[in-house]
Parts: sequence; C-alpha cells; structure tokens
Amino acid sequence: MTTQEQVLDVARRARQAAAELAPLPRATKDAALHAIADALLARSAEIVEANAGDVARAREAGTSEYMIDRLSLSTERVEKIAAAVRHVASLPDPVGESVRGYTLPNGLELRQVRVPLGVVGIIYEGRPNVTVDAAALTLKSGNAVLLRGSSSAYDSNVALVEVMRSALTDLPADAVQLVPGRDRDSVKYLMRARGLVDVLIPRGGASLINSVVEESTVPVIETGVGNCHVYVDADADLGMAVDILVNAKTQRPSVCNAAETVLVHRDIAADFLPRALEALRGKGVTVHGDEAVRAYGDDVVPATEEDWSNEYLSLDLAAAVVGSLEDAVAHIRRYGSAHTEAIVTNSQSAARRFVALVDSAAVMVNASTRFTDGEEFGFGAEIGISTQKLHARGPMGLPELTSTKYVVTGEGHLRGA
Repeated sequence: MTTQEQVLDVARRARQAAAELAPLPRATKDAALHAIADALLARSAEIVEANAGDVARAREAGTSEYMIDRLSLSTERVEKIAAAVRHVASLPDPVGESVRGYTLPNGLELRQVRVPLGVVGIIYEGRPNVTVDAAALTLKSGNAVLLRGSSSAYDSNVALVEVMRSALTDLPADAVQLVPGRDRDSVKYLMRARGLVDVLIPRGGASLINSVVEESTVPVIETGVGNCHVYVDADADLGMAVDILVNAKTQRPSVCNAAETVLVHRDIAADFLPRALEALRGKGVTVHGDEAVRAYGDDVVPATEEDWSNEYLSLDLAAAVVGSLEDAVAHIRRYGSAHTEAIVTNSQSAARRFVALVDSAAVMVNASTRFTDGEEFGFGAEIGISTQKLHARGPMGLPELTSTKYVVTGEGHLRGA
C-alpha cells in the first residue's frame, strides 16, 4: 500500500525542482527536451517491451480493443512521441511574456507577465503518450510535473519516466516524477497535497474527472468527456457532410474528439440519411437512431435516452432528425459535454448563428471534430482539453500552463491618502 508520506515526499521534491526550473532560460529547457527526444528514440525497444506487458494484461482482463489501442505503443508511436517533444521545443517560451503593460498616471510602470504554475499533477487513464506530452509541456513552461497514470499502463509509465529523467542532466530530475503506487490511496494523497501541488489536471472518463473535481482540495482544471456532435444543416453540401461525419466518427473512435451524435435537418434527411447510413455501415458503425432515422435503415438500433448523452468511444453513433438549427442547438445544450460541435453548411448566416449559440470549447464549421487537438492546433501537444470556463478552455498548450504576476516599477513612489 502506498503511504501518504511517499506521495508527499515526491511532491516536496517536485516543489524544489519547480523553484529551480522557474528562472531557467529557454535554451536550457529546449536542450533538455531534445535530450528527452533522443533518449526516447535510443531506448524505444525497452519502452515498447514494457508496454507489451501492459497490453497483454489488458487483453487478459477483457479490455476492449478500442481502449487497448489507446494503451498500445509501437516503435512508430514512440517516434511520433519523440517528434512531438521536439515540436514543443520549437515553440515560443511563454514564461516572461508580457500579457499587458502600461504607465500609470502617477508614473509607475506596470507589467503583467507569464510565470509557471509551479507543481502540476496529472491524473490520467490508459494512454502512455500522455506521460511524455505532459512532461514536455510542463518542462517547457517551467513547471515540475507529478504523473499519476492508470495501473493498466504502469510498466509503460515507469519506463517512460525513467528514460526522461535520465536525460535531464541540466535540469533537476525531480521535475519529472511518477507518483508512487498503483492503488487508489496514491491518488487520494495527491488530491490532498494542497500547498505542495499547485494544480491538478485529470484526463480520462467521466468517473475519473468527477472524482478528482469533487474530492480534491488542490485546485483542479477540469477536462471533460467528449460527447461531440455533427449538425448537418439544410444548406449542407451532402457529399462533404458524409465525409466529415465518417471521419469524425471512424478516424479514431476511441478518443474524446470523435463524434458521438449526428443531428440532421429534416429538410435534407431524405437525401442525406441513406447516403450517410450506407457510408457508416461500410465502416462498421452501429447507428442508434430516433424514429425518423430508423425509417431509412432497417439495421438502425432504436435510440434510448442514454444514447443522447453517451460518450461511446466505439463504432457507435446516435442520430436524430431535427426541425431547425435552433432545435439542434437545444439538443446539444441539453445532452452535450461542451467539448466540440460541428456544423456542415453552405450558409454563412447559419454558420455564424451556430457558432454564436453553441456554448462549447470548440466549434467547427465544415470540418471534422477530430481537429480539436493540441497538436492539430499547432500547440505541439496538449495537457488536456478543458471544458470549463476558468483560466483555460479547449486544448491546453504552453500558455495555459502559466499564471501571471504583476511587476510594478517606480522611482521611489510613495502612496498618499
């Protein structure tokens, strides 16, 4: 069993490392990131070997192939992870950036500048690539990171963290640490480490995120599940709509930015749905439809109330016919998770209205929901996709891993009454 003291010990070491990291120049941090990328490539065989054990145990436990896909590493995937680390190194350093600045009427010079958050704890499920993405982003932004992945990826994470720490010759190795233990207690102690850990970021399913948000005494940046929608408007290009829907659902169904529901305007349902159902059928997708959708396919499963709010993470898709754009928005507001929604339309007014009415972290116009991703947005990677409205929203890159402080410069200024 993991003890509280074990977890607090790594948190204390991380806090010291964060203090050492904060003032370091970009060149030092970038060199460390390139060293990490080199080490990942040089030791990819042992990383893949450690991962193979995790994958084998997951299969023995009956884990779905979609979740195993998220867990699995190959030499090619390790190469992509290393490339993502180098991309992060190439990005501008947010630390020290002036957010705003001006001279007050009394002559005081005021600047608001970006500073690291400090110690960032990441609690996540399954995907070992998050281990490296999180470390790269936190190091670049001057933060220390405490990584608590799921037990299903434990051996993979141990290997990855050991490789990264071995490469940190010019940075404190304790800037990257794995939280000890596989049991629930280690997570609980991390969530209670207020004063040592500055912020927690959970990545995973709804139960994990809700647990961290509800139980943590450490401030939490809430990342959300992805019940993402594609709305096919009355003025949509139907060929484009089919292509976007199929890509959004099937390109990688096990991730949070995959589409889970399609909403079709009734005026084009008769033309669109037969084409869409045939294309989805060809990709092995099971459609859960309302009565109007079922009229166009005998193999459409009757949709239940649960289907509308379900994050399937599989080749399943909920489908409904709606009477208007406003009806589509109402459905999204009722059942959506405020992650990503897409509209397919040739009408600029419809696109503008949809963007204005939908209250989600990302809204796509004539593009797949799969683009809501830190790497696709040019962030190099992401620490998570925030669906909250405080501090950060959407894919979280380097600027979202900073806070700010005010620097006020005077010439012997004294405040009067």
